[in-house]
Amino acid sequence: MTEMDFAVLDLIQRIRCPVLDAVMSAVTRLGDGGILAVILAVVLMISKKYRRIGFTLAFAIILCFIAGNLLLKELVARPRPFVQRPDIRLIIPPPSGYSFPSGHSYYSFAIAFVLAKRLERTAPYVFILAALIAFSRLYLYVHFPTDVLTGVLLGIIIGSVSCAVVGEKKPERSDQ
Repeated sequence: MTEMDFAVLDLIQRIRCPVLDAVMSAVTRLGDGGILAVILAVVLMISKKYRRIGFTLAFAIILCFIAGNLLLKELVARPRPFVQRPDIRLIIPPPSGYSFPSGHSYYSFAIAFVLAKRLERTAPYVFILAALIAFSRLYLYVHFPTDVLTGVLLGIIIGSVSCAVVGEKKPERSDQ
């Protein structure tokens, strides 16, 4: 699998240019540390109208941290591609920790899934942004394609579970 992973990464490297370097570096920062997701969850929890969505996002963030950061990354302990190919020049500071699965991918897709499910009008935008964040990890040579694909699937599963667990507010019955 690693040979195919490197083949895809090397193919993506052919499209590198200064403009895309800047764009992908900026896009990837949107997913750094899940900070934007946490801020979004807190802001939504403050609003009475969007509180349940905020709690659903918070639940998804916690599940991502437990499943991805604490369990899978530590269990698999896969080195990042730039560690295995030290000749690669990174354009961002080298991330620490293990490669599998991609945290940026599972966080962004979990958040996108929750927002798309709860605020349907946001669906195209949040999934495009999540896909750009996931792709940026390949472009920047900090994750393998299998890390990103697994992260996307994990994020969708976590988003789905979060929506199911937190549930939707039941409409009030009108007996009139």
